[in-house]
Amino acid sequence: MDRDLYRKVAGRYATGIAIVTTRADEVDHAMTVNSLASVSLDPLLTLFCAEKIARFHDAVLEAGVWGVSVLREDDEEASRYFAKRGRLLEGQLDAWPHHHGELGVALFDRAVATMECRTTAVYDGGDHSIVVGEVMAVDTPSDGEPLLYHEGRYRRF
Repeated sequence: MDRDLYRKVAGRYATGIAIVTTRADEVDHAMTVNSLASVSLDPLLTLFCAEKIARFHDAVLEAGVWGVSVLREDDEEASRYFAKRGRLLEGQLDAWPHHHGELGVALFDRAVATMECRTTAVYDGGDHSIVVGEVMAVDTPSDGEPLLYHEGRYRRF
């Protein structure tokens, strides 16, 4: 199988963009994802995928709780920033208005939707882990259209 062709084919599926956050050892961690999906309505479950070599991976598994902030179409800068490897953890959320939810995870105030989740299962997904969580809280903090990703580029409705 040609990996480049696979990436091109998979990229034809438009996705939303979210920032997943967690808090481990009193430090906020955050990562851009587009691998986010609803799993079940009974119980309420959702999942995201984390690359095993990312420092976020170990932090979210250790913490056992995580937040999801679905980005607005004008938040491409946040998406790009939280996708960068090796950025400083200290103060990384300072440029974006946020608050800590019921589970202690950071949630973006401008997000079109937020969820707080407690990890219920982690599955091997090759070079990623598939992290499934029970949804404990949801909100729609702001109106607006979501930021999209399609064919390797940010898109808007």
